[in-house]
Amino acid sequence: MQHNTWLQWGALIIEHKLTPSIYVKLIFPDFLQLGIAAVLWNSRESLFNLLEFRRLVLNYKPPSNVQDLPRNQKEHRNLPFMRELRYLFALLVGTKRKYVDPSRAVEILKDAFKSNDSQQQDVSEFTHKLLDWLEDAFQMKAEEETDEEKPKNPMVELFYGRFLAVGVLEGKKFENTEMFGQYPLQVNAFKDLHECLEAAMIEGEIESLHSDNSGKSGQEHWFTELPPVLTFELSRFEFNQALGRPEKIHNKLEFPQVLYLDRYMHRNREITRIKREEIKRLKDYLTVLQQRLERYLSYGSGPKRFPLVDVLQYALEFASSKPVCTSPIDDIDASSSPSGSISSQSLPSTTEQQGTPSELPSSSPASGATLSSRSVIHKPFTQSRIPPDLPMHPAPRHITEEELSVLEGCLHRWRTEIENDTRDLQESISRIHRTIDLMYSDKSMIQVPYRLHAVLVHEGQANAGHYWAYIFDHRESRWMKYNDIAVTKSSWEELVRDSFGGYRNASAYCLMYINDKAQFLIQEEFNKETGQALVGLETLPPDLRDFVEEDNQRFEKELEEWDTQLTQKALQEKLLASQKLREAESSVAAAQAGEPEYLEQPSRSDFSKHLKEETIQVIAKASHEHEDKSPETILQSKPENTTSQPPSSQRVVEVAIPHVGKFMIESKEGGYDDEIMMTPSMQGIIMAIGKSRSVYDRCGPEAGFFKAIKLEYSRLVKLAQEDTPPETDYRLHHVVVYFIQNQAPKKIIEKTLLEQFGDRNLSFDERCHNIMKVAQAKLEMLRPEEVNLQEYEEWHHDYKKFRETTMYLIIGLEKFQRERYIDALLFLICAYQHNKELLSKGPYKGHDGELISHYRRECLLKLNEQAAELFESGEDRDVNSGLIIMNEFIVPFLPLLLVDEMEEKDILAVEDMRNRWCSYLGQEMESNLQEKLTDFLPKLLDCSTEIKGFHEPPKLPSYSTHELCERFARIMLSLSRTPADGR
Repeated sequence: MQHNTWLQWGALIIEHKLTPSIYVKLIFPDFLQLGIAAVLWNSRESLFNLLEFRRLVLNYKPPSNVQDLPRNQKEHRNLPFMRELRYLFALLVGTKRKYVDPSRAVEILKDAFKSNDSQQQDVSEFTHKLLDWLEDAFQMKAEEETDEEKPKNPMVELFYGRFLAVGVLEGKKFENTEMFGQYPLQVNAFKDLHECLEAAMIEGEIESLHSDNSGKSGQEHWFTELPPVLTFELSRFEFNQALGRPEKIHNKLEFPQVLYLDRYMHRNREITRIKREEIKRLKDYLTVLQQRLERYLSYGSGPKRFPLVDVLQYALEFASSKPVCTSPIDDIDASSSPSGSISSQSLPSTTEQQGTPSELPSSSPASGATLSSRSVIHKPFTQSRIPPDLPMHPAPRHITEEELSVLEGCLHRWRTEIENDTRDLQESISRIHRTIDLMYSDKSMIQVPYRLHAVLVHEGQANAGHYWAYIFDHRESRWMKYNDIAVTKSSWEELVRDSFGGYRNASAYCLMYINDKAQFLIQEEFNKETGQALVGLETLPPDLRDFVEEDNQRFEKELEEWDTQLTQKALQEKLLASQKLREAESSVAAAQAGEPEYLEQPSRSDFSKHLKEETIQVIAKASHEHEDKSPETILQSKPENTTSQPPSSQRVVEVAIPHVGKFMIESKEGGYDDEIMMTPSMQGIIMAIGKSRSVYDRCGPEAGFFKAIKLEYSRLVKLAQEDTPPETDYRLHHVVVYFIQNQAPKKIIEKTLLEQFGDRNLSFDERCHNIMKVAQAKLEMLRPEEVNLQEYEEWHHDYKKFRETTMYLIIGLEKFQRERYIDALLFLICAYQHNKELLSKGPYKGHDGELISHYRRECLLKLNEQAAELFESGEDRDVNSGLIIMNEFIVPFLPLLLVDEMEEKDILAVEDMRNRWCSYLGQEMESNLQEKLTDFLPKLLDCSTEIKGFHEPPKLPSYSTHELCERFARIMLSLSRTPADGR
């Protein structure tokens, strides 16, 4: 398994939990770095959960004479690495932070694995080197603490064992004792871990070890000393000489939760040899039985073979069928002669077989002529139907009762004999399998149990893939899955599915077993006085306890500073709000001349502050009179005391405004701006002016303006507070509703309403024209210090972006429903990005983020499916089209699914897309396809959140408010009829 090693390192963060588990978050700009980093931290995670290893690291102290040691490259690397490793483990044990930064340890690893010739590092080689660093660091300490010639190294004691190699080389016997750390095992051609071990422990012709034949060579391995932590490297990669590249072995390999190693121990070699000879004899006998069974199950001499029992049954069925007197060909000739006439000799037999004489055609010349001239009618359901008296299967023509009786007796007897023979063979085979399986089950061979502690998994092929780990939580007695940032509860069933192989392209490449009798490996420390288990900081030595406490104090100080900043910010916002309130109150006091505060909720007491006493009753009466009248009736009614004749230059036009009605508009040009007049905001203003007609007639334009704007503001407040269905969004109807929901300053709302009441399009009759003039006058009276123009523009800019976001969303969803996924993706991504920016300013400034996120995610999944299908076709043109889709639309936008708090649904979608393409790694394909897949996969599996490229936002077409609202309602209704999955 080859990977580029440590090209560039990004940020790597470990998230600490209260349990002995850590989350590993990798952010690397290159996929190949991610692979080797995943191997590192999966290995580190499996070791961290071994309490004995954790204790060794935490209690490690560098040599006291470190200043006197020669500063060679090895010591320059190992001692600082151990120091940073201790700090890292200590923080994982006792920190109050959620995240721990291991960048210093990472930098040391990065420097150590730099390759001068830019060669690639093997994963097993990397793991060996990591253990070597730990061994060297502890060796320096061990040499300082003892004067013995070979001081004990705790890392060696923990991870290293010994085996005895006994063999014959060119006729000469030899014995060698060797030390091992991670024990390599071949996977190919083996079905379980014991078969791999048997093959690894016996090499060559082992018969030469126990015979006088000196011409053969071979050897046996016997464990003399097993380490408490036993690690197996599963070699799932081999070099394909024909293709000139490494390939992964996807074969299924089973391994047990408890592995008994007694049969491989040197002290049991004599018993094991006897059992191996017995197993060999049984397997040879088993091979003979299986060959015999195969002859019964695949009988025949031709290319097609059938079970012999079935062959005899078919022969019995043939012999027992009803005999027939004519051949199949004669039967066909009798029923249809070439000339079209029917033979008179065949009529009786045909009559017997097909029905009554009345159904037969006439044999007269006239009838014959009619029959020959009649066109053939094809009847697909009746023409080929077999007559009821014809046999369903071929049958013998001539067979006597005596012959049939003898034949049936023989066939029955032979079939019974074959069934018995087959059953006996199958039972014998099963019995031998059970004997082999139980060969090592006696008590003397189950004294060395090793329990599975961790499984490291790789998914993919030799040159690309994904890593994760399963680690057993001994405290909770359950399996945990460590997959990048996700640490989840798991099960043995899930581990089997992902680790045995043969399913997808995932399989275990490393197994870590621990001695089940060595409880010190996982046993917690206890207080000698109280007998209670030590937890957290209590388990740390004094120097690391001080280090963690200092870091926790710094963290608490950071939290205090953060809280102080938040408090100061809240206080500043509160002071700013109170200052704005005082300014508003002073502006009200300055407007003693009677300028109304018409943006408050309308009430009689508030209204009386701004109008004369004698006007109150008039307003109340007028409002009551016109409360139930329609806008059309109100607008078409004439004033009581005035009659206005249109000037001769004016023309009268009948206009129909939605939701308002039909009425006459007077205009010098005979027209108006229909786009503005059709907007919901203008419709509301016209309705408000119509309802204020009575006040206008009795008290003048200014009182009518006050009445109209109060009515309109009251209506908009009600709309802003209304609970509406998804297809109705009043923010699209009116900017003021958007402002009210987002708590815009009152002066911003006032200026916006004044501009709408002052719109020139309201000059279509005298009443609207005069109210428009009042509104324009009020606008001119607003002083610059009363309204922050920059803030005003920002609010309107946000509303403009909200409308644009809505249009992006509408077009994206419309194209998604038409299955135009590439176009839809660009619009949905723009909608999501704009909406995200709006929502960061307030919860009501944008649309439902989950809705947009869902369809953006679904669009990427649909495109991924299309691209995968094109790739599977194998055609160059389709393959290139599929990869273009992936490279230009999927890969550049995947980081967008990973940056927003790492939402679970987005992560699952990304994993689904990656798994789809990783599944091709184990399939046979042409070399050019394999090459393209190899070039493409690193881009897809890159876990960085940096956006590599982004298309220009698509241009939006021009649209009116009326069109925007209608299309939004239509698309949202269609979504409600077909709810999205997971919504």
